[in-house]
Amino acid sequence: MLLDLPSNRAEAWRWSDLSQLPQIAARQPSGTVPEALPWLDCAIDGPRLLFIDGHLAAEQSNLGAIQIGRIEMNRSDHALARHAGSEGWTLKLGRDHAPQGLVQIVHLSTGGADHLAGRIELDVDAQASVVETFIGEGWTNRLTHFTLFNGARLMLSRRLLGTQGFVSLVDRASVGEGATITLTTLSAGGTDSRLDAEITLSGQGAFAEAGGALLARGRQRHDSNLVLRHAMPNGTSRQVWRSVADDRSTCSVAARVEVARGAQKTDGEQSLKGLLLARTATINAKPELEIFADDVKCAHGATVGELDRNALFYLASRGIPLEEAKALLTQAFVADAIDRIGEEAVREALHADAVAWLNQSPSRLREGLGVGV
Repeated sequence: MLLDLPSNRAEAWRWSDLSQLPQIAARQPSGTVPEALPWLDCAIDGPRLLFIDGHLAAEQSNLGAIQIGRIEMNRSDHALARHAGSEGWTLKLGRDHAPQGLVQIVHLSTGGADHLAGRIELDVDAQASVVETFIGEGWTNRLTHFTLFNGARLMLSRRLLGTQGFVSLVDRASVGEGATITLTTLSAGGTDSRLDAEITLSGQGAFAEAGGALLARGRQRHDSNLVLRHAMPNGTSRQVWRSVADDRSTCSVAARVEVARGAQKTDGEQSLKGLLLARTATINAKPELEIFADDVKCAHGATVGELDRNALFYLASRGIPLEEAKALLTQAFVADAIDRIGEEAVREALHADAVAWLNQSPSRLREGLGVGV
């Protein structure tokens, strides 16, 4: 495959490293499927889809209301998303659909490059909860479109747990009047990642919350770029990102809020925080506000630092060993982004993923993990 990839000299790509993609794309996938897959066992079972190298494993899937086939969407001009094509999965729910339970989608990459498109369309007052889990190795590339009509509600959680390679996710969302979208991503594997999202609040009183936790070690690179557009009055948005970087890794978050001229009474907040576990690591945080309305309440904040010495001293004064105190503070830092997930089973799964990542950290943090946040 001929890849026309952007250079990191371009402002939007300056924190990304795409140099490994041509080599990964040239590999042949092994097709090997692990015996145990990371399904969530819960009381809200719904459709389950397994994609192996971008192709549906029908015998191991339960489609429910999800359809597989050609997707009608505008062709993306994104440098990576344009490879996704027009074949993929569609979840379309009308107002009269019965609850679908938790929709689980597992994406397994066995080497090489796999591309897939997806679409979620929720009619008036429809609701859906979706969790996507990414495992394996290779280049996993996804483009997903979301359309939420008036009063619809969508909770989407993502777990990036691959062992090596690259994951690129591109989202395009339109949120109608009084509708709600919540998008949470946890990067807690061994892959590099590039996350791009454009969410437009296209109806009055729409709500969007997006963010997550990026955990990196070694020479990993995580790069998130989120644009949240307020196009109509009375919209509310929240962006909450937590980055943890160890060794020589890099975590980067660029988050922007755009408020159109007529989008009065907008309420937008951004919170970008980074935690350095080693002084050789790098965390970049770039919050932006672009406001053309005069009656708004918008705020942003970005901080990068090490563990709070005062908090460590306080815990030590209560008899908690230093290494355990460090572990507890790091877990609490990550939990700030994960606790916003509404589904208990999904929230607990992401907490467990984060603890598993921390358990692989150097000895200065490993001791004392497994204690609840």
